[in-house]
Amino acid sequence: MFEKCIYFNTNALARQINKIWDDAFKPFGLSPAHAYVLRVVLDQPGISMKQIAEELELAPSTVTRFVDSLINKGFLKRSSDSDDKRGIHISATQQARKIHKKLEKTGQELFNKMNNIIGKQAFSELVTGLRDTRKQIS
Repeated sequence: MFEKCIYFNTNALARQINKIWDDAFKPFGLSPAHAYVLRVVLDQPGISMKQIAEELELAPSTVTRFVDSLINKGFLKRSSDSDDKRGIHISATQQARKIHKKLEKTGQELFNKMNNIIGKQAFSELVTGLRDTRKQIS
């Protein structure tokens, strides 16, 4: 009935992917979205909120909520720019740096798992197709 419906099929796939990603990041006490924000900050210390939003294609208000939550969990900290007091930079705490390699390993394991389930070529084409389609629609 829904074999031609992009809405149904992408949402069904998203639910399956969310379950796998939720399980993978649960040991860190993080949702996948929080883990991705944390990974971006770990890779780009001193990043701005605007840059995080652009990198992850999220609304600024969503990034603020995620960053606030990660600050409350002790993974991130805010600091003001010494030259421009309006400039806020986000960086990782020691607690976050301690799990950095494990977070990256989890990301690689998820990549490998999808390659094994879907097949390397099909997975690469799927991700490329999704990225291209996302860009075309926006």
